[in-house]
Formats: sequence, C-alpha cells, structure tokens
Amino acid sequence: MSAACVVLLAGCGSTVVGHPVAGEQTVVTRHVGGALSALLVEPAQFPARYPAVVLPPEAASQAAGDLTGVGRGTRVQPESCVPPPQQFGVDKTAIAVGTDDASRATITLELTRTDQALAVLRSQLKQCGSVRVSRGAAMTTVTTELDPAPPIDADDTLAWRRTVTPDVGGAGLTQRMRTLAGQVGDVRITVTYMSFSDGKPDMAAVDELFTAAVQRVQKG
Repeated sequence: MSAACVVLLAGCGSTVVGHPVAGEQTVVTRHVGGALSALLVEPAQFPARYPAVVLPPEAASQAAGDLTGVGRGTRVQPESCVPPPQQFGVDKTAIAVGTDDASRATITLELTRTDQALAVLRSQLKQCGSVRVSRGAAMTTVTTELDPAPPIDADDTLAWRRTVTPDVGGAGLTQRMRTLAGQVGDVRITVTYMSFSDGKPDMAAVDELFTAAVQRVQKG
C-alpha cells in the first residue's frame, strides 16, 4: 500500500466526549513534558478495525505530506497556502497509522511539537479553501472546508474536511479526508480518517481515538 493509502481523513456529524473549549488559543505558553513517542496512543489501543503501526521518521515525513495534500518537492498556488514547516526526528513528530484493509481506509494519529498556536492554522485554512499543487506535469486540487470544532478539554480545537483530486484521475484516485485537531501546550494532536471511496467515514472511530489521544497528552 502506498504512503498515500496509509494516511488521511473523512467525516463529521458525531460527538467527541469532553468539554467545550473556552476560547481560541493565541499563544503557546506551556511545554508538555515527555517524548512524543511516549505520548502516542499505543497501536494496541487503536479502534479494533484498524490494526496500527508507529511509523519510522522517513515514513512519517511522507505520511505528513499525504495528510496535507502537499508532498515534498511540490509547488503550491497560492504560495501563502504552503503548510507550515514541520520538523521530523526525535521529539519533533510522531505518527501511528491504523489501516482497515477491507475498506482501504486509514486512521492516522499525528503528534507534533510546535510553538505555533492552532489559531494560526485556522486562519490559513480559512484563506486556502482551494489550492493547486504541482509536481512536474502532475497537478492536483486540494480543497479544504472547516467543520465545527470538537468539544473536548484542550487549549484549542479545530476540524476540517479535505479532498485531493488529481487533474488526470479516475475511480478510486481522489483522497477524501476528515480531521480533528487539538492543541495541549506545545503538542498538537491530529487524527485523520482517509479513504479513496465516497462511502460514509468512520467518525465514531476517529472520535474515539482523538479523545484518547488528547487525554493521553493532557496527562503528560
């Protein structure tokens, strides 16, 4: 299975257990102790239909590009929609991916260490509803739409749906994603469901994993 088949999200309309977020986080002021690898929800705790693995740094780098629809070596228009720079390696990014082979769907949990408030990403996504991405002659359109933020106890939360559509495509080539994101101190948590079909996304599994991931980071 390609790296693109090992990542991304789809679906809203379900409820995350937790408490409403008080307001938008504008500044990161707290460091969460512990290595990101130790803060990841263990693969054995992923929803039952999604046996999971923790990705090594090189695979994590590829997977992160799949999640944004902007891989390494691509050009983005408008340029202001290029995703923020991301570091990989020890305590920079940690990713675990669960795969449902029957439906070709994946659920990806990503933890990143950042000094940037989630509000910065929210602002960018609002301005980047449709983005053109090119690698050589290959072109794709990445569309992103914000969803209601999940109500859970975190500094800030965000949700979006995204499609990555190639100009030259066909059945089963469009990536459809749904993502829940939250921030606790300097750790950003994202859980993404990705499928290459137009079937209903498994948001119950996304909610379950997102809740567990936020609570795990909260405990430090």
